[in-house]
Amino acid sequence: MDIFQQDDTCDKLREVSIINLIVSIFIVVGMLVSYLPQHFRIIKRGTSEGISPWFVLLGTTSATSAFANILLLPQSRHDIACCKNIETFHCAAGLLGIAQLGVQWICFSFIFVLFLVFFRYNPAEDPDHEEELEEAQPRWQTALMVATITLLHGLVVIVVTGILTTVAPQHLGTWAASLGVTAALLAGVQYIPQIYTTYHLKHVGSLSIPMMCMQTPGGFLFAASLAARLGWAGWSSWGIFVLTASMQGILLYMAIYYEIQARNRGLHRLPLEGQPGSHLYANGFDDETPGRFTSHPEHYAETPEQLQSIIDRQESEAATETAPLLKPGGIGDPHRNYDTNRG
Repeated sequence: MDIFQQDDTCDKLREVSIINLIVSIFIVVGMLVSYLPQHFRIIKRGTSEGISPWFVLLGTTSATSAFANILLLPQSRHDIACCKNIETFHCAAGLLGIAQLGVQWICFSFIFVLFLVFFRYNPAEDPDHEEELEEAQPRWQTALMVATITLLHGLVVIVVTGILTTVAPQHLGTWAASLGVTAALLAGVQYIPQIYTTYHLKHVGSLSIPMMCMQTPGGFLFAASLAARLGWAGWSSWGIFVLTASMQGILLYMAIYYEIQARNRGLHRLPLEGQPGSHLYANGFDDETPGRFTSHPEHYAETPEQLQSIIDRQESEAATETAPLLKPGGIGDPHRNYDTNRG
């Protein structure tokens, strides 16, 4: 009887809605594309400055819980089981909702990796820089704690899920609901430390505005797509994205506001004639002002005196720079002799 009942319910997966399919594919591809500017910006700047470590921690653990939640929901487990009895196309179409959360988890986990790789910190034991530490990057102990908690959280989710699947599968629904609530709670506070960091710095740093421009409206669309597939029973899954999209909208407004302020203050000066129109966003404000690790300071200098001043400043700041997972600590070589006479 159960077999016939499963066949009847699996037949629903064969009834593919073209509109829902197109929307779901668009969301999966759009989510992947929306994270690329953030990945690229961190790599291009060579630093994760401006990104709160607590934002990374909460975001990664929330994405992990959300992905595990949707995998363990009864409807999702049923759809996965039906893939044995239906065509590959119908199976893939029916699992696009799961794929959406999977892509989000992978993309945010990559931000977590980039945050650690390009993390810069000031020495905790340096008494001469105590005041600067409050304004600079977090200490390396913070990054280590974020990495440890994130990995432990993922391990706990895997172990508990494996035990329940083997010993007490009847409790998987309760575990899935608890993961959903956990993801919602983490997502609810995820943007608070990033909003504070951005407000404190008064610039976006390595945070990507194009990413947020795509993700804020996309988050509401994503939530609507999940709600259409899971209904009110899946509130713990799609409700997360309603909340995060709202918080991200606040952060996007702040980021745009600070960028406009920076432009109004004249921080975006025009490049010299014959020079590249963009640089490495090394200072966190714009791409036309020399920063700490600019590899081509000659592009910013109009006179030999200005060039020497930039190089002297880089020499001084490079002496105290530490980047534990990225050696040497900066884009370019601060000890390089730049030829001011080259064409």
